[in-house]
Amino acid sequence: MILIGIGSNLPSDYGPPRETCAAALDALEREPVRITARSRWYRSSPVPLSDQPWFVNGVIAIETELDPEALLAALHRVEAEFGRAPPQERAAKPNAARPLDLDLLAYDELVREGPEPPILPHPRMAERAFVLLPLREIAPDWRDSESGEPLSALVEALSGEGIVQPID
Repeated sequence: MILIGIGSNLPSDYGPPRETCAAALDALEREPVRITARSRWYRSSPVPLSDQPWFVNGVIAIETELDPEALLAALHRVEAEFGRAPPQERAAKPNAARPLDLDLLAYDELVREGPEPPILPHPRMAERAFVLLPLREIAPDWRDSESGEPLSALVEALSGEGIVQPID
């Protein structure tokens, strides 16, 4: 299962964060990607906690013939379309507010430690409620390919940092 995290906490040309995330789904389907499952949208506080705007987050499962590197490049193209700076420019400001964030969370059972991206599974996904709670909606039996931990154990181990609420 290939998993993508979607997030936004700044408006884009497509509207406020929720509309930006919805438009990103359409943009992804213009790439050689087929969305097979989608979580609800969630409202989440910034991590680490700061005074920046809250996020809208979700997780999708996709099918694609792209390899991980090509898929990551496609995600970066879509982010750029929505006004996000390229990865090399944003390295100086990690966790900054952004109009769109697309993270390659997992690519089937592949484990890649780097140093070249993408690192798989995503190195911080197991610590993030804004990833794990939406993921639980679309893949409740998912297991972390690196640790072997089931999603239920990862959710149970969350530190409670931040607030994550489904948007009705």
